[in-house]
Amino acid sequence: MESNRRSFLKVSGICALGLGALPVAKALAKPALPQFLTNSQALTGKKWAMVVDMKKCWEKADEGCKDCILACHKVHNVPDIGTIKEEVKWIWTEHYENTFPGQTNEFNVENIKDKPFINLCNHCTDPPCVRVCPTKATFKRPDGIVMMDYHRCIGCRFCMAGCPYGSRSFNFRDPRPYIKTELNPTFPTRERGVVEKCNFCEERLAVGLLPACVEACKNGALTFGDLEDPNSPVRKLLAQNYTIVRKPELGTGPNIYYII
Repeated sequence: MESNRRSFLKVSGICALGLGALPVAKALAKPALPQFLTNSQALTGKKWAMVVDMKKCWEKADEGCKDCILACHKVHNVPDIGTIKEEVKWIWTEHYENTFPGQTNEFNVENIKDKPFINLCNHCTDPPCVRVCPTKATFKRPDGIVMMDYHRCIGCRFCMAGCPYGSRSFNFRDPRPYIKTELNPTFPTRERGVVEKCNFCEERLAVGLLPACVEACKNGALTFGDLEDPNSPVRKLLAQNYTIVRKPELGTGPNIYYII
C-alpha cells in the first residue's frame, strides 16, 4: 500500500511540474516570425534609378509638358496651396542654372538656358536627409528608395535643411482642403506639420506598376529601372548616352540621371 502511495505521489508531482512549466516554456519559446503576403507581380530591384531625357521632354513643347507632374500629384493627393512659400511639390521644373548650379558658364548652349528641367527627389546613394532625421521618419530602403514615415515625422524640418536639392516640402497648414484633383483613396493624405516628397511610387511598384510619372510620359522621356541589372533600360541608356546628375560635388550619389 505504501509503495503504491509513493508511486502515485511521484507521478502526480511529475505531472504537476510539467503542467506548471508549460506556460513558462511557451513564454520563453522564440515566437515565429510573422508571414507577410507579397504580391507576386511586384517590381523588385536592388537599386532603383531614373533617367530623364530632356531632349524628348522638350519635343512636345518648348516649355515641356506637365503630364508627369499632374499624374504624380494626382496619384499622391498632393495639395495645391496656391502660394510659392507654402507650395507642396513632388515633381516640379526649374531652369538649368537652378537645377545644375556650378555646371554652367556664359558659353552654355543658348537653347537650354531657359528651358524647364524636371526636378524630383534624387533618392541619393548617401542621403543626408536620412542622417539628420532624429526620429528615423526619413529612412532608406534596401532597394535605394528614400522613404518618409508621416507618423514618425515631428516637423523639425532637419531633413529639409539637410537636402541640398530642395526636394522636400513642409505642410504649413492642413493640406487636405487644397487637394484639387479627385481624391485617391489608395494613398494616405498628410497632416499639417509633416514633410513629404517623391517616393518613387513605391506603392505602385509593390503591385507591379511603374511610377505614375513614367507611365504618364507619352514621349518616353522618363525611364525607370534597376541600376544593378545590366539589362535594365536605365543601364542601357546610361551606356549609350552621356548623362549628368545634380550637384555631383556633394558626394550624395544622386540616382536621377539627365540626358541633355
